[in-house]
Amino acid sequence: MIGLGPGAAELMAPAVREELDRAQDIVGYTTYVEMAGPFRPDQRILDSDNRREMDRARLAFELAAQGRRVVVVSSGDPGVFAMATAVMEALDGASDPSWRTVDLAILPGISAAQATAARIGAPLGHDFCTISLSDNLKPWSQILLRLEHAALADFVIALYNPLSKARPWQLGEALELLRRHRAPETPVVLGRDVGRPDERVIATTLAEVRPEQVDMRTLVIVGSSLTRQFPRSDGGAWVYTPRWYPEAPRG
Repeated sequence: MIGLGPGAAELMAPAVREELDRAQDIVGYTTYVEMAGPFRPDQRILDSDNRREMDRARLAFELAAQGRRVVVVSSGDPGVFAMATAVMEALDGASDPSWRTVDLAILPGISAAQATAARIGAPLGHDFCTISLSDNLKPWSQILLRLEHAALADFVIALYNPLSKARPWQLGEALELLRRHRAPETPVVLGRDVGRPDERVIATTLAEVRPEQVDMRTLVIVGSSLTRQFPRSDGGAWVYTPRWYPEAPRG
């Protein structure tokens, strides 16, 4: 189980590249498998649609239990809203005892939040959390509850899966919730396709950001009360969150 990182070959861990080169079978979502190449003619590519995570995980165990060397491909870090969870769930629920004998290794990758943060400065420099706005696997009410608590706790918040064609309204509702707890000038970072040819990273504010600036391939970072931004020489901005925190007033 490997994480490609954000997509650029130079940001892929050497150990990940080694396992891809050694693999007999490459299993994964088609887009990510294509990013993981090139492959040799003798390597078998078993790609599928994005929503077939459990099917891919079970296929990988079936092949590995036969003695084949299999790599399951994930973007970013496989353990952050990605395929490692499906692999663990498949193993946990396995009825075939041979699956338990598979030599399973999970190799990390640079997550979308880390890649976006690095391009713009250090917005994750203090306590932060990551929340997926997708309600495919959890109710929207639970997402709002987590956003509320994260906002009250003054975390920097990295928002994954911010919107899609099927749910274009959710990011707007999430931003309205955050605006009730954060100042209008709070820095917001939008990172789209970081590490890929169409990369775009911009800094804006909570007052100015609009849902139409965002799509499913965008990572949104909303700063805390301490997060700052200042101009950089190329006309953009640096964004960072100091590691210190003001001492709480004593009663």
